Amino acid sequence: MITIVLAGALGLLGTLFGTRVAIGVLVKRGYGQLIRDDGPTSHHTKRGTPTMGGIVIIIAVFVAYILAHLISWTPPRVSGLLVLFLFGGLGLVGFLDDWIKISKQRSLGLRSKAKLAGQFAVALTFAVLSFQFPDERSGPAYYEQLGGITPASPAISLLRDLEPFVLPVFLAVPWVMLLIAAASNGVNLTDGLDGLAAGASVMVFGAYTLINIWQYNQSCAYTAVAGPKCYEVRDPHDLAVVAVALAGACFGFLWWNCQPAKIFMGDTGSLSLGGAMAGLAIYTRTELLLLLIGGLFVINTLSVILQVSFFRITGGKRLFPMAPLHHTFELKGWSEGTVTIRFWIIAGLFVAAGLAIFYAEWVAGA
Repeated sequence: MITIVLAGALGLLGTLFGTRVAIGVLVKRGYGQLIRDDGPTSHHTKRGTPTMGGIVIIIAVFVAYILAHLISWTPPRVSGLLVLFLFGGLGLVGFLDDWIKISKQRSLGLRSKAKLAGQFAVALTFAVLSFQFPDERSGPAYYEQLGGITPASPAISLLRDLEPFVLPVFLAVPWVMLLIAAASNGVNLTDGLDGLAAGASVMVFGAYTLINIWQYNQSCAYTAVAGPKCYEVRDPHDLAVVAVALAGACFGFLWWNCQPAKIFMGDTGSLSLGGAMAGLAIYTRTELLLLLIGGLFVINTLSVILQVSFFRITGGKRLFPMAPLHHTFELKGWSEGTVTIRFWIIAGLFVAAGLAIFYAEWVAGA
């Protein structure tokens, strides 16, 4: 447990103090955000605000994870390392996108095909590796083809593996990639108001910290406590270390990112955080539960999909005044701070509902 506490504290301190340094460096170099002309006019005052703050979040999480293990003298585990790979890899794709925006002084960074190719490469590598590294335990029969319990399961999961929905690995890999693409782009679309994505991410990663701690305490790996409702999850303790480091880093970053933001996380932060959410959901066997825990990101993503579809079907009409959905409420007269706080409340309700369902399932079956 000391490793988990250390990771959370170090992640928070890393962004709380590191972001202040980053702001000074970025301002000195003139690395400011460009604002889309078709966005809300109230956002034009944000032009020039430092961006790429996600770099600080990524560094803080990696440092927190490493130092927490060194201080507590515990070895890292493959599941935690793979989630960090996904987190950092998508962060690199986002950084390239942000850098092109700044260096070329345009509101669009990487071309869509190049951006998708980068996300595809990282997600494919993660997905393939997720079905390697079996441990020595014998689990359900569908793990036999993998040689043991691997970081990811070939079964689609909700609160644990849904055994009627076991996929062959050649289908499980694209399923994992789809989850990563959906989550990373969902956070990216939500990162449009000061503090909105960072605050919602704190709640989601906090939820996954609790889920991983609970799964660790009820793990099938420990025969002394394993019961009929034990969790067949590899490395839940190390996943909790990663999740709490992410929660702490987002919380510390929020000090500088709340309205009026002194810095934006950029695609560097939003793509990486979304990828980490997907990685934690996949490895905790709660893939479909992420739709509820990350409900705010789902709503924003659906609003964009519906807007684009309606626009094409009707030949130019709009379903919402503006998408993603948070911009619609701005256009209706809500202040940015009001939209952010109310959306945080919605995010918190989704997270609370997800945790309640997760726990209720265990209680009902225990």
